[in-house]
Amino acid sequence: MKVHEYQAKEILRRHNANVPFGKVIENIADFDKAYNEVVQKSPVVVVKAQIHAGGRGKGGGVKVTKTKEDAKAAAEKILGMQLITPQTGPEGKKVLKLYFEQGLEIAKEYYLSILLDRAIRKTIIMASTEGGMEIEEVAEAHPEKIIKIQIDPGIGIQASQIRELTFALGIPAEAQKSFAALVNAVYAAYIKEDADMLEINPLILTKQNEIVAGDCKLGLDENALYRHPENEALRDITEEDPYEVKAKEFNLNYVKLDGNIGCMVNGAGLAMATMDIVKLAGAEPANFLDVGGGANPVTVENGFRLILSDPNVKGIFVNIFGGIVRCDRVANGVIEAAKKVNIHVPVVVRLKGTNAEEGKKILNESGLNIVGVDALREAADKIVELTGKGK
Repeated sequence: MKVHEYQAKEILRRHNANVPFGKVIENIADFDKAYNEVVQKSPVVVVKAQIHAGGRGKGGGVKVTKTKEDAKAAAEKILGMQLITPQTGPEGKKVLKLYFEQGLEIAKEYYLSILLDRAIRKTIIMASTEGGMEIEEVAEAHPEKIIKIQIDPGIGIQASQIRELTFALGIPAEAQKSFAALVNAVYAAYIKEDADMLEINPLILTKQNEIVAGDCKLGLDENALYRHPENEALRDITEEDPYEVKAKEFNLNYVKLDGNIGCMVNGAGLAMATMDIVKLAGAEPANFLDVGGGANPVTVENGFRLILSDPNVKGIFVNIFGGIVRCDRVANGVIEAAKKVNIHVPVVVRLKGTNAEEGKKILNESGLNIVGVDALREAADKIVELTGKGK
């Protein structure tokens, strides 16, 4: 689960990380109160758009202001704008929140992130002297400037590893204590909050020799949110795909895509294979949808509703392997759901497993616009044929 910068910094504060003072607003009417609090910390106030995407500065979503008039003008321009960055795509994202943050006297910018390296099953700290730049650009142009430290999860971060980072980045002697404190704090935040990614870019060395988290991107593991009910409240559904929000309400695993063939499958691996076979048949999948091993009438009905809410869908491919659940029960569930939902597009159902023949017979004798098919490729070809959406 992604969170906004201001929320990520609140989490860092819980763990005693050094972050700038800031205030967030959602309405321009709250400008004066927020600005007046921040300007007490610094005459320079940074106005930042709060969206779940990087590259805000490149899109005009971050402004450094030195007067109240400039800050007000920046706030009025940014709040409500459709901000387009390299990470939002051409459609951009509407800015519904602004963050006012104290300005800092910057001496040097660094990059620091913590994430899980699944290949080696360890947490890694990745750092660079090239703060403020996209890490992908640094990796391509100057791979030698990326430092990686492997952290054994059973031991945690060690003082020797922090010293290694300190010297590799060339942290001045006067700032080394501040640097060690911040690294320890952000590592604690990453572990204790069950994060899957924490990135600080830039990590700032001030002219007063303090190390400060100038920005923060934080991803939280949704599977661990039950351990952190306070973090569940940080979810901003306005930043999420509305289809995927609805899927969470239905307890379905769904990702919207740009194609025209809706896919309803039980099992993530089978869902991936189904999308591949749809492409092989000459069409494009409109979604990834895993209804789970049970595939009961309720989940099937909700799956149909979700798929049909996408206006691009011209046909639906249901691909069910009847292992835990019998295929005839799935077929009856599909028919029951089809009667409750206005299905205005052709539906092809491929059933394999226990009682597959009985399930196919039930579908083909239902009198509904549903075709039961045996083979995977045959089913994919059939839905493409019925929709006329082949290449």
